[in-house]
Amino acid sequence: MKNAHTILKAPWFSEKALIQTEHGVYTFAVPKGVNKYEIAKAIKEIYKVTPTKVRVVNLPGARVSLRTRRGVATRAARRKALVYLKKGDTIQFA
Repeated sequence: MKNAHTILKAPWFSEKALIQTEHGVYTFAVPKGVNKYEIAKAIKEIYKVTPTKVRVVNLPGARVSLRTRRGVATRAARRKALVYLKKGDTIQFA
């Protein structure tokens, strides 16, 4: 069985993710090998709230240009989970 803290790597702090927290949607970085049920179980174990829905998004690696060298590089692919909570439930990060 996987540890709950290895399933949820870190909260996802972006402008869009912070706006969604006002509506009860929290975003987390997750590794590739986990599924929605494991994410929901980890949220319940760590934050003591029950999610109503979990969505998982696979973000492809972005191609970026190198300023000091010629050519392009590829940023790593990432995966994030959107966790929906009931109205009134919140998660405190700090």
